[in-house]
Amino acid sequence: MDWEQIVPKSELNYIMGNPPFVGHQWRTEKQQEDLEIAFYDLNKHGKLDYVCGWYNKAVDYISDTNIEVAFVSTNSICQGESVGILWKHLFDKGIFIHFAYRTFIWNSDALDKAHVHCVIVGFSKKNPLKKYLFSQNKREQVKNINGYLIEADNVFIEARGKSINKNVPKMSKGSQPTDGGYLLLSEDEFKTLLQTESKEIVDCIHPFMMGEDFIKGKNRYCFWFKDISPSIFSKSLFVKERLEKIAELRKKSPTKSVQEQADTPYLFTQIRQPNTDYLAIPRVSSERRKYIPMGFLSKNIIAGDKLQYIASDSKWLFGILISSVHNAWMRIVAGRLKSDYSYSPAVYNNFVIPELTDQQKEQISKTAQAILDARALYPDSSLADLYDPLTMPPELLKAHKANDKAVLALYGFKPDATEEEIVSRLMQMYAEKAS
Repeated sequence: MDWEQIVPKSELNYIMGNPPFVGHQWRTEKQQEDLEIAFYDLNKHGKLDYVCGWYNKAVDYISDTNIEVAFVSTNSICQGESVGILWKHLFDKGIFIHFAYRTFIWNSDALDKAHVHCVIVGFSKKNPLKKYLFSQNKREQVKNINGYLIEADNVFIEARGKSINKNVPKMSKGSQPTDGGYLLLSEDEFKTLLQTESKEIVDCIHPFMMGEDFIKGKNRYCFWFKDISPSIFSKSLFVKERLEKIAELRKKSPTKSVQEQADTPYLFTQIRQPNTDYLAIPRVSSERRKYIPMGFLSKNIIAGDKLQYIASDSKWLFGILISSVHNAWMRIVAGRLKSDYSYSPAVYNNFVIPELTDQQKEQISKTAQAILDARALYPDSSLADLYDPLTMPPELLKAHKANDKAVLALYGFKPDATEEEIVSRLMQMYAEKAS
């Protein structure tokens, strides 16, 4: 619909609204058609939430006017990939953000009490003298508000194949089975096979972890037949029955590359297992946690595709990545799965790590080791237990605070620096390094 048919823009000073909140993965076919109309001038709108269509229509409507617009929206429009797609497009069309109310929970009066994480963004085609950022009960006048709703230049974090930093190890996601669960084993199934299968077969069973397994301490296993002679597993009736089911499942896949791997049902479809022990980072983590739990795992543990890894035993790198500095960056740059953090290699690859001396690396290694030592005091507790804000042990909390203080000092931040100050400076560092 042409909004001028509803009211001529010459008769308006303000547009205020609360457009529908529908994530891109839940759009109907009709809503997809709506967005194709609204984003006639942007091909890469496929991953944008439905609410973004209102932004583009509003920007077109207010051209050559001083009309000011403010929309309540899901906070996903200011996080992850959406920023580089939506806000770069809108800024290129000449808009300025006047004010923004950062993420807050919209508490509904409805019976189901659905909690939606929202932002409010005000913008127009004129560049105001005063711009304001709001969070809770605080208002702050700023020079510029970018698409991440941070006081910083209009920086857009790009997806890149390797880290922006020199001499740091690569982050990869784990191996993907695409097996219908037939290469995987529960703990009970594993215990049964210990009694019923040959030692050669049992030796091909490895611990297996997705992100949730890693955080919650779940024990799962998988068949890992990479570089194993078929003569070893072809004699097992249990294995052959499972391989037949995998082959049939892959043949029916709509994905051609998966269909082609029906001929090798004994292998994961994507194999990325490191040959060394590694630092594991779950792809999804609860937004309730101050720190994304991460830690070192043995090369014998197969990392699934919901677990990312860095093939390194570097304690100083672990200390930086688990610090409040990196987690502040992650909260802005990462995407979301519902309200949970969705960590991707783009978070790591675009995070600026300063050049460190050997002495600085040694210092951070010590504070990082103190975190691992504090965890070890509670061997029966999962990372979910240890990093729940209501149950985090005092020794672990103390170790994290000491590590945070050391990492803040590396970047030149004061011990009481706010997340907004941290991210604003990190974005400036990113812009300088990316250029």
